[in-house]
Amino acid sequence: MHLDEMLEYNQQFVENKKYEEYKTDTYPNKRMVIFTCMESRLIELLQRALNIENGDVKMVKNAGAIIRKPFDSIMKSILVAIYKLKAEEVVVIGHHDCGMSRVDIDALTDSMTERGIETETINTLKNAGIDFHDEFHGFNTVEESVAQSVDIIRNHPLLPDGIKVHGLVIDPGTGKVDVVTRED
Repeated sequence: MHLDEMLEYNQQFVENKKYEEYKTDTYPNKRMVIFTCMESRLIELLQRALNIENGDVKMVKNAGAIIRKPFDSIMKSILVAIYKLKAEEVVVIGHHDCGMSRVDIDALTDSMTERGIETETINTLKNAGIDFHDEFHGFNTVEESVAQSVDIIRNHPLLPDGIKVHGLVIDPGTGKVDVVTRED
């Protein structure tokens, strides 16, 4: 089991005090919060490609780096980073070849039933007003998706003046970053 391997490694990590090289405080050194995709190819690449060290930024992630609702958990995390953790900039970073760009809602629902979710449960949720398309659809282009998330943040009624919000796209193969939108 992978968890057992991780826990065994963690025990050695703590015993050998390897954590000491990562010590920092809770406030991001670069006064920045980054909102990005949970993509596994970005776990180390994003930090190396942008010269981010442990303690430099607050990192918030979800599938596709998508914000659709102004009071979802991602936006709450961004606001906490600004108000409580001294972040002064927000950077939304999407990536090319994102799985959220090609979510097939019917295939996703079929996968749910294949994995044991009862069709009755799915129908009950739909009848209760849960729109699977609204909840799970992805996007046509990563640039449009990043721009949409940036727009929601920039126009949020609780975003204080002076907070800069930028949008970038990273190539998960090379680490090359392109600017979609930036505030100077």
